[in-house]
Amino acid sequence: MYADLGGSLKAAIIGPLFVKEKQTIDGSIILNKPTPTPWLAYLGLTLTALFWAGNAVVGRSVVDTIPPLSLSFYRWSIALCILLPFGLTGVWRQRQVIAEHFWPLLLLSALSVGAFNTLLYLSALTTTALNISLVASTIPIMVAFLAWLILGERLRLSQTLGILLALLGILVVISRGQWSTLSELSFHPGDLIMVAAVSCWGLFSVLLRRHAVPLAPLTFLTVQVGLGVLVISPFYLVDLLFISGGFVVDASVIPPLAYVAIFPGLLAYAFWNNGVHSIGPSRAAVFMYLGPIFTAMLAGLFLGERMSLFYITGGILILAGLLLTTRQVPISPAAVP
Repeated sequence: MYADLGGSLKAAIIGPLFVKEKQTIDGSIILNKPTPTPWLAYLGLTLTALFWAGNAVVGRSVVDTIPPLSLSFYRWSIALCILLPFGLTGVWRQRQVIAEHFWPLLLLSALSVGAFNTLLYLSALTTTALNISLVASTIPIMVAFLAWLILGERLRLSQTLGILLALLGILVVISRGQWSTLSELSFHPGDLIMVAAVSCWGLFSVLLRRHAVPLAPLTFLTVQVGLGVLVISPFYLVDLLFISGGFVVDASVIPPLAYVAIFPGLLAYAFWNNGVHSIGPSRAAVFMYLGPIFTAMLAGLFLGERMSLFYITGGILILAGLLLTTRQVPISPAAVP
């Protein structure tokens, strides 16, 4: 049964992205040479923004029930349990490649699985959702800056205009169409934590392209989540034993844990990894501007909030920015993963 399911999962994640040409590395057969499929990458990055919007909604809804470190630890532990039956074979086959690239893989895992969402959940304890959205909206700028600094990646004029236009759209959403709102924002300790989270994600996105480890996507994702759980574990244990004391496990916590593990966890990270390799970190990051729009839609759907004119205006500006940023011919993909 696992063999059939594993084949389906692999086909879903890597089937459309690669041609059938293969390469042997230390006796391991991996798929090679991603085909240029930018629209598939665009779809995956759009879904990533949607899933992460849901992650923010769920994270805020359980902040009084599940401590942030517990939410992060169990989210990724559940994701790892789902992945292992499908990805363990590839991990074993390519264990030598993993050993040779262990430290870059550990760094990538620590920045993404280990740090980003854990810091986001922690920031929610001491700052407002509006401030989190404001700081998170700087992700494309942070990624573009780090890509220029580390990779020497230059932004074309249309990409720069697209980023600025999308940023204007995000400010319209955050200010609710009232610019005076921005001058009234107050900042809290959690805002600095969110800045650290954004910095970690930006660095991960750039290093993901720089350190192209020759692993199949499913194998890479399994290693990424597994190492991330190891990074989170000591912090979770300290929090469990000496700070929060954990949480009560009952039926009410199962749906949010399942959601954050599968959708903003496994699927979003797989889509993000592919998007960065397909179109580059700077252009992939611009899709994160869609997050507040999706958050507003989810709030309207589940919390009964109305979709106001400023959401529509901001959404149009963000989409226009995306079109400007992504209309160029995509850069050549890096090696697998």
